[in-house]
Amino acid sequence: MAEDLTVTRIGYGAMQLAGPHVFGPPADRDAAVAVLREAVALGITHIDTSDFYGPYVTNQIIKEALHPYPDSLHIVTKVGALRDAEGNWPQALAPEQLRQAVFDNLDHLGLDALDVVNLRVGGFDSPTPGSIAEPFTVLAQLQQEGLIKHLGLSNVTAEQIAEAQSIAPIVCVQNFYNLAHRVDDDLIDSLAAQGIAYVPYFPLGGFSPLQSDKLESVATRLDTTPMAVALAWLLQRSPNILLIPGTSSVAHLRDNVTAAALTLSEDDLAELNGVAS
Repeated sequence: MAEDLTVTRIGYGAMQLAGPHVFGPPADRDAAVAVLREAVALGITHIDTSDFYGPYVTNQIIKEALHPYPDSLHIVTKVGALRDAEGNWPQALAPEQLRQAVFDNLDHLGLDALDVVNLRVGGFDSPTPGSIAEPFTVLAQLQQEGLIKHLGLSNVTAEQIAEAQSIAPIVCVQNFYNLAHRVDDDLIDSLAAQGIAYVPYFPLGGFSPLQSDKLESVATRLDTTPMAVALAWLLQRSPNILLIPGTSSVAHLRDNVTAAALTLSEDDLAELNGVAS
């Protein structure tokens, strides 16, 4: 993502460590701690999180499980939303909200500076057009103060990325993208040319039954899981793609990591690329 920020292409998304619907504590906190420790044991060096998972719960579990952190481990968080009492995700982009969110992340993770902070500005699964200059400038100021090392964006358009880059450099973009949802194809190639990481979420989100059947057939032929095939396709799609599959299960975590070793043939890729059409 940056010269001083090298991470494994398969990371770990900590969202599922919180309770049901990413709200409240997990049913088994010890199991959540075990998943994080296994992720590090497997060599994963990229953990994606946010203080609005829980809220606060996920970051507190990360600190309990892994602090003091290995030098090789990089924790990427995001700000720009919060959780209300009903579990909704209202935006929180006012300057004072963003500053407080950064301080909360530092506190709950036990850090003096955050490796990467993504500004989340869009809806749940798609960007919302409009200027992001004001909130991004707040994060750029916090970076100047030494509280953030690198900046990123989540749920944004190409125009919003360009606007942010006119204020401060970014190292990553986190958007909804997968085999069946390829709106960002051109954007991924543009970011790759600039050396900026692209981090897709919902690797199996939004598939139709027919698309899922095609994915299942390739997985069956390769004697693996549809999730592993979907992750392997993303890894082969572009060298700047980083993955953050989430799970609350050690066994499932190990399965996800195997996707890094799965190589899809030209025939496999041709069949899978037909899923989007």
